[in-house]
Amino acid sequence: MSDTPHYINHRKRLRERFEKTGAEGMHDYELLELLLTFSIPRRDVKPVAKKLISTFGSLPGVLDADQKELEKLIGVGSMSASLIRLVKELYTTYLAENMKKQDALSSPQAVINFSRVKLSGLSNEAFMVIYLNVKNEVIDYALLQEGTLDNVAVYPRRVVETALLHHASGVILVHNHPSGNPEPSKEDKILTKEISDAALALDIRVLDHLIVGSNGYFSFMENNILPSNK
Repeated sequence: MSDTPHYINHRKRLRERFEKTGAEGMHDYELLELLLTFSIPRRDVKPVAKKLISTFGSLPGVLDADQKELEKLIGVGSMSASLIRLVKELYTTYLAENMKKQDALSSPQAVINFSRVKLSGLSNEAFMVIYLNVKNEVIDYALLQEGTLDNVAVYPRRVVETALLHHASGVILVHNHPSGNPEPSKEDKILTKEISDAALALDIRVLDHLIVGSNGYFSFMENNILPSNK
């Protein structure tokens, strides 16, 4: 009988499947299991991967979890928690770079994808501004404010000031709803109007306001409720 632990050959088969076809045909827990093999070298990590999915509800839920939440699970540890968070940050950076130098109006999906990954998994509301040049190309972004579970304080003056610092001629406003429902509240609509008015005074256009959540996104522009910049 072989003294080789059973999980060694299983790891090899997982890696070979991934090398041959990528993520296609693999379960979410198998992808997470393969990732964990890099931080947990001498243990069967399938139970750990399945426990992570069960605890946080989905693979995106695992990637959105913070360091301390991940480390609470028996078998994860700080190395694995850091590796999981690193994957999320690498993906977010990839999406951020992918949307830069694209026309945000003719290619809005790149902005939407980045915004959802960046904010939709946060447990508290946060407000972000994406800055654009005269060609409507994304030049940068900034997370301006983080708040509570259902509120974030945003000051129109600060939004405009940061736009001027970035030499932006246009902005896209983004914030998240931790509840998952991206429908705008009355307060969201009032804030959008106040920021649009403040920006217009300095010839800065508000091109959209995106609200993101786990259940999707809401675009003020797509729904024709964006305050006029004229």
